[in-house]
Amino acid sequence: MYNSADVTWTLVAAFMVFFMQAGFALCEAGLTRAKNTGNILMKNMMDFCIGTPCYWLVGFGVMFAGTGAFIGGFDPFIQGSYDFGGLPLWVYVVFQTVFCATAATIVSGSMAERTKFSAYCLYSAAISLIVYPISGHWIWGGGWLSQLGFHDFAGSTAVHFVGGVTACLGAWMLGPRIGKYGKDGRARAIPGHNLTAMALGVFILWFCWFGFNGGSTVSMTGDDTMVSAGLICFNTNLAAALATCAALITTWVRYGKPDVSLTFNGALAGLVAITAGCDMVDPFGAAIIGIVAGVLVVFSVEFFDNVAKIDDPVGAVSVHCVNGAWGTLATGLFSTSQGVFYGHGFTFFGIQVLGVVSVLVWVLVAMFIIFTLIKKTVGLRVTQQEEIDGLDMHEHGLASAYAGFAISDATYAELDVNENTDLGEEDLAKASPAQVAAAVKVQKEAPLPADLDSGMHKVSIIVQLAKFDALKQALNKVGVTGMTVTQVMGCGLQKGSGEKYRGAEVDATLLPKVKVEVVISKIPVETIIDAATKALYTGHIGDGKIFVYNVAKVVKVRTGEQDYAALQDVE
Repeated sequence: MYNSADVTWTLVAAFMVFFMQAGFALCEAGLTRAKNTGNILMKNMMDFCIGTPCYWLVGFGVMFAGTGAFIGGFDPFIQGSYDFGGLPLWVYVVFQTVFCATAATIVSGSMAERTKFSAYCLYSAAISLIVYPISGHWIWGGGWLSQLGFHDFAGSTAVHFVGGVTACLGAWMLGPRIGKYGKDGRARAIPGHNLTAMALGVFILWFCWFGFNGGSTVSMTGDDTMVSAGLICFNTNLAAALATCAALITTWVRYGKPDVSLTFNGALAGLVAITAGCDMVDPFGAAIIGIVAGVLVVFSVEFFDNVAKIDDPVGAVSVHCVNGAWGTLATGLFSTSQGVFYGHGFTFFGIQVLGVVSVLVWVLVAMFIIFTLIKKTVGLRVTQQEEIDGLDMHEHGLASAYAGFAISDATYAELDVNENTDLGEEDLAKASPAQVAAAVKVQKEAPLPADLDSGMHKVSIIVQLAKFDALKQALNKVGVTGMTVTQVMGCGLQKGSGEKYRGAEVDATLLPKVKVEVVISKIPVETIIDAATKALYTGHIGDGKIFVYNVAKVVKVRTGEQDYAALQDVE
C-alpha cells in the first residue's frame, strides 16, 4: 500500500528539482556573454535530455541495484525489483533522475564560452552513466560510506561536490578564455551580459531548493517526518539568507561597493553548504554554516581567479565544489546528535572528512580519464576564431539568441597596454594623478584661416548614459535647444579605473556611452565646453570627452536655408 501524501510530496519535489535546470540556464547565461547564450541554453537542456536515458540505461542500476561496497550492479532499463520504503519504483526513479541531472549541469557554467558542444554532450553522458552513480552508491545506495555512517542528506557531496570537482578539473584542462588574463598575468574582469537573467536564475534555484532539500525526506507521513521537513526547509532558507548577507558585506568591505554577482553567488553557496546537514543541525548551526559559506565563496572566487588561474565564468567551482565540501564537513561539526561542537567527539567528523576525500579522488581520476579521451578524439575546446566570434554562431548556426533585441555585449580580446587606446590627450598608463583627475578631456581641430572659417562648429560630447540629463539641462541653459543623441560603444582600455567585478578590475574594451552632437554658430564654443565640463566632471576616469570640429556648411533640407539660417528652428 502506498501513501498518497508521500508519493505526492516526492513527485512535487522532483518537479521542483527539474525546474532547477531553468535556474541554472538563466544564471549561467546571464553571467556569460551574449554571443554564447544559445550555447548555454542548449547545454542545460541537453544534459538533462542526455542524462535521463543514460541514467535509465545504466546509472540507476549502478547506484541502487545491489548492496556491494563499491558498486551497485548492472540493471539496464531498470528491470529489477526494488524496495524504496513505501514509494513506487518509478516515483523514486524520477526523483533520483533529476538529482543526477543537477550534478551534470553544474559543469556547464565553469567550462562555458570555449567548450565544444559535442564534447559537452559526451562528458555529460559519462557523468550520468558512471561517475555520479558510483559515488552516489557509496553515499545513498548502501555502499561503504553509508555503512560507515557518512551523512549527506540531500547532496552537498553526492551532487554538488561531484559536479563542482568535475567543473574545476574541466576548467583547468580547458584553460582560460581568450583575454581573461593580461600579459602581466593579472585576471581581467569579463562581466556577464545580463544580470537580470542571472538574478532570476538564482531566485528560481532558491525556490526549487525547498524541493531539493525538503523533498529528500521522500515522505510526509507521521508527525516526526513533518516536523523534520519543516526544520529542513527553515534551515535551508536561513543559511541561504545569511550567506547572501555575508557575501554582500564581504564584497562591500573588500571592494568598496557590494558586488552584485558575488552576492547572488553567496545565496547559492549557502544553499549548497546547508544541503548535507539540513536535517541534523539546528537553526544556530545553519546560521553559522551559511555565514561561513557567504564569506568563503568570495575568497574562493578570488583564489581561483588570481592564484590558481582557473577561469570559472560563473563561480561554479567556488559555489559547488568548495561549499559542497564545507557543508559536508560542517555537518560533522554542527550536528546536534553527532557533531564535534555538541560534545560527540571527532569520529563522525572523521567519517565526513573521509567521504569528501574519497569522492574527490574518485571524481578526479574518473573525469581526468574521460576528459583526456574526449580531448584526444573529438577535442575539448573550440578554435580561437570560434571563441572570439561566439559559440552560438559556429556551434549552432545562431546569429543571435536575442533576435529583435538590442544587447550591449562587451567583447574582450588581448590588448597590449603600450598600444594606442585612443583615450584622449594623455596616455593614462603613464599619466600623473593630476592628469588622471582631469577626466573630462577636450580635443579641438586646428583653427581655420579667417577667410575659410564659417564661424560654425560641431561639438561632439561622449558621456555616460547616467549623465545625459544633467548635460542636456546644462546645454539648454546656455541656449542650445537642438541636439543629436546616439547610443554608442566607447572603445578604450580603462586602466586604473578601480571598479571591480567579481574581485577583478574592470578594463572593458567596449563600454556603453551616449554621443551628444550640437552645431553652433552664435554661441561661443568655450561656453559650450564650460557648461558641459561643469555638468559632467566628477574627477573619476570615464567622465567623458568633448571634440570640437570646424563646420564648412550647413543646409536645411526642407527650406534650402544655409549656414546660420539653417541652424534656426523658428518657422
